[in-house]
Amino acid sequence: MTTSNNAHSPHHVQALTLVRPRGIDQIVAGVSTSDGDGVKLTRVLHQPLQQRLDPYLMLDAFGSDNPGDYIGGFPSHPHRGFETVTYMIAGRMRHRDSAGHEGLLANGGVQWMTAGRGLVHSELPEQEEGLMEGFQLWLNLPAKDKMREPWYRDIQSEEIPELATPSGVHVRVIAGESHGIAGAVQREHTEPLYLDLTLPPGTEFAERLAPDRNALVYVFRESLYIGSSEIPTKRMAILANDPDSDGVLLRAPASNHSPARALLIAGKPLNEPIAQYGPFVMNTREELTQAMHDFQNGRL
Repeated sequence: MTTSNNAHSPHHVQALTLVRPRGIDQIVAGVSTSDGDGVKLTRVLHQPLQQRLDPYLMLDAFGSDNPGDYIGGFPSHPHRGFETVTYMIAGRMRHRDSAGHEGLLANGGVQWMTAGRGLVHSELPEQEEGLMEGFQLWLNLPAKDKMREPWYRDIQSEEIPELATPSGVHVRVIAGESHGIAGAVQREHTEPLYLDLTLPPGTEFAERLAPDRNALVYVFRESLYIGSSEIPTKRMAILANDPDSDGVLLRAPASNHSPARALLIAGKPLNEPIAQYGPFVMNTREELTQAMHDFQNGRL
C-alpha cells in the first residue's frame, strides 16, 4: 500500500468523527521550475503564500524516471534561518554538509536538517537511472532560534511510525501526532504535522486540527475530495481557517482506479516578519545582508 520498505506493522486505530471539518480556501497548481544543477521540479508553495501558510516557506515536488531531469542534483549551497525536510518516495540521494554530517536518503526515508545560523550542504543522486520522486519542505524557525547550532538527522523508512484505519487508510506519521501515534519528529514552537496518506478508493480519513493551525493537502496520486471540492492530482489545497472547525476530512472517490496518495501538512504560525533572499530566511533585511556577508566570508 506504500512504496516504503518498512518491516514494522502499522498501529491499528479507530476512525475519528468530526463535527465541523474544514473547507478549502483555494486550490494551487504549482509552478514548474528547476533548481540545483537543473533538477526539474514543481514549486507548490512559493513566496506569495508564505504568510498564508506560516510557518511553512516552500514545498517542492519532484518526480521523474528521466535521469536528465535529476542527475545534476543539488551541488553545494548555503542555508540559514530555517529547517529543510526532504522526503523520498523513491530514489537515493547522498547528503553532505559543512558541519561534517553525511547520510544516504533512500526510499521512504526523511532527512530533517535545521540550518540554524548556517551551513553549506549538497544533495546528489546515487542513481543513474530509474525513478526519483519526493518532496522538500521548508519550515521556518522562530526569531530566537534562527542563529542556533545546525542540526541534522537521517530518518530511515522503518523509523517512521505508521497507522491503519479500519477502512484500510494507511498513514505515515513523519512529524507531529495522528490518532495518538507520535511521529518521528516533534517541534515545540511550530508544532508541525506531516502525514503521508494512502486512501483506497471509496475510503475517507479524518484528522483533528486545532483551528489556529495553517494547513495544506497536496495530492500526488489520483484525486481526493474535501467537502464537495475535488482536489485533482498534483494540486495543493489550502484549508480554510475556520475558528469553529475541529479538523479535516478527506475522501477518496470510489471511481479512483488506485489508492490516492496525499501529504497533509499543518503547523502553528509564528506570526513573525519573513525576510528571504534565496537560501536565507531571516526576520529583517539587515539580517539577510549579514547572512550573505557571512557566506561570502566562509563563516557558514
